[in-house]
Amino acid sequence: MGVDMYLPAFPRLAAEFGVDPAGVQLTLTAFLVGFALGQLLLGPLSDRYGRRRPILAGAALCTAATAACALVPSVEWLVVARFLAGFGGAAGLVIGRAVILDTVDETAAARLFGILMALGGIAPIIAPLVGGIVSDNVGWRAVFWTLAAGSALNFLVALVAVPESLPPERRTGGGSNGTASLLRSVLTNRSYLGYTFVLGFGFAALFCYIAASPFLLQHVLGLTVGESSVVFATGALTTTLSSAVNARLVGRVSPERLLRVGLATMLAAAVGLLAATLAGLTERAIPLGGLFVFFLGLGMILGNATALALRCVPTAAGTGSAVLGTLQNVLGALVAPLMGLGGRDVGVPLFLGMTLCVGLASLSLRLTRTDAVIRPGA
Repeated sequence: MGVDMYLPAFPRLAAEFGVDPAGVQLTLTAFLVGFALGQLLLGPLSDRYGRRRPILAGAALCTAATAACALVPSVEWLVVARFLAGFGGAAGLVIGRAVILDTVDETAAARLFGILMALGGIAPIIAPLVGGIVSDNVGWRAVFWTLAAGSALNFLVALVAVPESLPPERRTGGGSNGTASLLRSVLTNRSYLGYTFVLGFGFAALFCYIAASPFLLQHVLGLTVGESSVVFATGALTTTLSSAVNARLVGRVSPERLLRVGLATMLAAAVGLLAATLAGLTERAIPLGGLFVFFLGLGMILGNATALALRCVPTAAGTGSAVLGTLQNVLGALVAPLMGLGGRDVGVPLFLGMTLCVGLASLSLRLTRTDAVIRPGA
């Protein structure tokens, strides 16, 4: 929700602060960079000190920084506050994945990741609708007050309901040298890297859309803020339903096969959208229909790529989760501002970016092969 809820307010932010679309999209980039760095630091720390304390510290920081977003006097200060909010908010995701790997086997993990992706899709469905309503009726600052309240609730839930899942005897020893050794083991596992790049580039394709969608929907297709929020929510719902179906199929169809089908679907949709835009076919039904197909494929890669990557590093779950999350957010942060280079005419940059990202995700599968998983003491 930290991303999706304030997207409908992008044009209002640009108008109030007197900046162009790329300037507003920099606040999104700052959040993603903070989110990436937070994962990179907090994941290995959770392998060393346990899961509970880093989760609580991150939730507290996210709450304070999000409240600061509602008080900023300029877009520069909003960039700073969004960076801190992303850094703290990373704890829940990166350590949450590690907690799953701590407590269940490989097959259950693949199914759980699919279910979590489906449940996680509820927030992007609700958030743009709520964000659009709040922004239209109260103002964009109220959006951040709402997000700060949600972050405070997350802190309370973690405090009460999240136990320690990594006992002392399973934690990384050897201080910083031990952590560095574990990181090297993760980064030299070809299969892990292959699936991680698949997820990273797939996520980058999604963030091409996230960064450009307010301008595509409102300025190119001529939708209102409310209508744009409905379209964005529909995309999230499509991904959610696809993820839910994928979770049911795991066990009967291999995650590898489901992943390949998802990538092929995304690539076909992105290429079709780019070709239609270059040909001047911009009637609403064409881009909206192509995006629907794209989101169907996306729901099939998120949970599968995560499970396939982390199964390669079961005894380095925090570190593996950190690298995976960091890469996907760094790639997302890199592509987001590029979507504003065409000004308000974002169609070609958006669909070209999506096509390139999905193509690179497909090529990353070549890295995957049978590697020995990381065992204790590796």
